[in-house]
Formats: sequence, C-alpha cells, structure tokens
Amino acid sequence: MLKILFIGDIYGKLGREAVRQLLPEIKAEEKPDLVIANAENAAHGSGISLTTLKELKIFGVDWFTTGDHAFDNEEQFKLCLTEGLPILRPANFSAGVHGVGAKIIEIGKNKILLINLLGRIFMHQDFDDPFRALDCILDEYLAKFKPSAIIVDMHAEATSEKAGFGHYADGRVSAVLGTHTHVMTADARILPKGTAFITDVGMVGALNEVIGLGKENVIKSFLTQIKQEKIVPETGEAILNSALVTIDAETAMAIAIKPITKFLK
Repeated sequence: MLKILFIGDIYGKLGREAVRQLLPEIKAEEKPDLVIANAENAAHGSGISLTTLKELKIFGVDWFTTGDHAFDNEEQFKLCLTEGLPILRPANFSAGVHGVGAKIIEIGKNKILLINLLGRIFMHQDFDDPFRALDCILDEYLAKFKPSAIIVDMHAEATSEKAGFGHYADGRVSAVLGTHTHVMTADARILPKGTAFITDVGMVGALNEVIGLGKENVIKSFLTQIKQEKIVPETGEAILNSALVTIDAETAMAIAIKPITKFLK
C-alpha cells in the first residue's frame, strides 16, 4: 500500500510559509510515502525560482509539478533543472521545451510514475492534446516498467475537461488530481474503474483574499475593467489544500482519496 500526499497550487511567500508550518503536522498524522506539490506560483505568485524550490524541499516536499506558468521565470526554471531539483513541466508543452513532463520516482521497491499535463479549454496558449499525450506517456513507460502507482496532475481551467480526462484515464492511472483554479472541489471519489479523482485540489495561500491575490485590486479590476497591479499578500491567514491518495501497489489502483485542509492563523 502506498500513501501519496498531493498539495495544491502553492501561491507566493504566504503559501510557502503555510507549507512550512502545516506540512509537518499532516505528515505526522498521515505518514505519506511521497509528497508532491504544484509549485508553478511559488515565486511571488508567478512561476518558480531556485530559492523557492529549495525552500519547499527543506519544508518536506519531495517532487514538484507545474502548469501554464511554469516558464514565467524561464531562466530560473532552467537553473532548477541544472541543479537537479525534482520538478516537472507539463508534458504537452510543444517539443523542445526545457525539462520533462513525466518521471519515474523510486520509493523503496516501488516505482511511481508522475505525469504533469495541461488542459486546453480557456487557456491562452496553444498546448498539445493532453488526452493523446497521456496515451503516449503510458505506452512509453509501461513498456519498460510496472509502476506501483501512476499520478497525474491535470492542470486545467475547465471542470468539464478535467472530468472528461478523469474518465478517459480511469482504470489506467492511480489518480487524476486537478489543479489551477485554486478552489478545492467537493467531488473527491474513486471512479468506476479504480482511479482516484478530484476536479481541483485547491491551493496554498492567503485565505481571506481572492484565490491568493489581494482582494482590493482584484475587485477594482472587476469594477473598472482596467487591469490592476497584482498584489500577493505575504502575511495573514492562509489555507493549505491537499489530497491524500491511498493506492494498492500491486494493482496500482486507488483504495481511497481524502481531501485535507489546514489553516494557518
């Protein structure tokens, strides 16, 4: 049996502080074998940096996924790869992009395949098809390995696309965990063929703001239709959203999925 903790989008300094203070408590309670987090907004709410990833590693995160903001700090992303940090970028970025979108992680005798994909609906960029990208990745890796678990971070805007993808992957992967919208959904469940699914795991960041951003400028943008400066709060109350997936290592199918929310006061 494997227990994998997946942490939703970490947003800025306050999100990192919430991980620092709250992750040890979750690990003590749940004893996960592997901790994964989406870190695409970890550096002041936009992209990643070498410093922020090293910090989050110290705080207890083992592997990182990203999303459409993966290359907001492209040079920093490349630096993270040079330093050998455990980070993925979505596999369905166009060919030739830095990094990889799938990786085998060895935990004792177990091989865990971690996959990072991007949705296309309502996204600004023209990404490759994530459905067919999944097929290609599974064909490649299952020809070489028998994974004990296959975890997919499906970073997408549209709930319909994430739900459709979950059913498309059902029975072929251990878990499809949605990210990107920063709000945890109330639909965590095991799909009919054995895949754990949640439309969105949620985020780690400022609690009484707007999906991690300072509410005053967000509201002003709505009222005026003029884009305001993005303010990322660095102090105050925070929320940490995550999901714990329990997997049968023999079948690589999910036994349970448990949403976990903690608050930093």
